[in-house]
Amino acid sequence: MEIKLPTSDKNFVESLIPQRFPFVMVDEISDYSENHLISGFKIQEDNIFVHNGIFQASGLIEHQAQSVALHTGYKYYLLGKEAPTGYIGAIKSFETETLPKAGDRVTTEVTIINEVMGVTLVNIVTKIDDKTIAGSQMKTVVK
Repeated sequence: MEIKLPTSDKNFVESLIPQRFPFVMVDEISDYSENHLISGFKIQEDNIFVHNGIFQASGLIEHQAQSVALHTGYKYYLLGKEAPTGYIGAIKSFETETLPKAGDRVTTEVTIINEVMGVTLVNIVTKIDDKTIAGSQMKTVVK
């Protein structure tokens, strides 16, 4: 089965990350290259990170981390291999301008800055439409 991008095939996207329902915070891949990925996620009212209709900062961080995992998962998919499990190693910075609401679709751009021996430094920007709502820099580690 070959999947063409962009895709919002839920089963395919979820197969690329280690998380499972109710902890899945990505539902789309729009673009991929060796050092770049654009993911998407429509926030549902019943999401575990939604409180009083607002998607919490912890949910945004998890969405961003899963976007990095999606990059790794898709890279391994293209190689015909099973993706390794990864972890957030460190969050160097995280800033948010506003928190999204249930019903919003967020789009996140991951840029790989450096990758050495299973440790990846990434820059991440999350938007609603064309408005930046959050940014971070984090290190992820593959097992």
